[in-house]
Amino acid sequence: MARPVFIAAAVAVAAVAVPALVMGQQMGTYLPGGSLDMIRILPPAPVRGDARYENDRRVFRDTRHWLGTPRGDLATRDVALGVNAMADAFSCSLGIKLDPNKAPRFVKLITMAGATANAQSQAAKDYFKRLRPFQIDQGKTCQPPDQLKGSYDYPSGHTTWGWTWALILANLAPDRATAILTRGRAYGESRVVCGVHNYSAIEAGRITASGTYAAELGQPEFQADLAAARAELAALRADPATPKPEKCGAEASLTALPIL
Repeated sequence: MARPVFIAAAVAVAAVAVPALVMGQQMGTYLPGGSLDMIRILPPAPVRGDARYENDRRVFRDTRHWLGTPRGDLATRDVALGVNAMADAFSCSLGIKLDPNKAPRFVKLITMAGATANAQSQAAKDYFKRLRPFQIDQGKTCQPPDQLKGSYDYPSGHTTWGWTWALILANLAPDRATAILTRGRAYGESRVVCGVHNYSAIEAGRITASGTYAAELGQPEFQADLAAARAELAALRADPATPKPEKCGAEASLTALPIL
């Protein structure tokens, strides 16, 4: 049986954990306790003196120029972690304006999957205790550093959360997989553009999300929720009354930009 966890209330600029999507409600995870250990799966966090550490420093320095540009503005918007903000972030790639109020089965699926992946991410953060880039080198960030006090770098929780969304949505709408996964990749890269995560933490966040998702696929409850969300999303996509997102061409141009 999946062990329960309590998810804290969401705030628009929270950055230390996946937010609560159901206020005050007990929320389960899809994996039995002890069935997955991301600390053993992830490569060790970079340490001073190795090549990955120096590459992280170079990437931080070389990406400060994005702030104050449209790509930097996208990164700033991507700070928000709430389900409404995430639905908005992925609407263009999905091809419909995703309204969480009209997709309760999907919300349940993504909330539980997010809680499961976030538990792995938080355990690894607390184990590796990797400093964030602005704590090593000076440079502008799109998010006030005070918001990140007490939170470590590796792996990136935002990336874990965004890549979880991308993997699940690509499964539910495989005809849109390229656009969805592109947006998921860019969502993680926004943390580098923002200057609040090292590039190695983005890679680790994708591994965390992918590894958790792979383990979840073998769980009957996850499969049942996935099937329910697939039917719900298919109905929304087929309904001509479902609104289409706007300004998708501009977003696609930004997510296609290489940040390095």
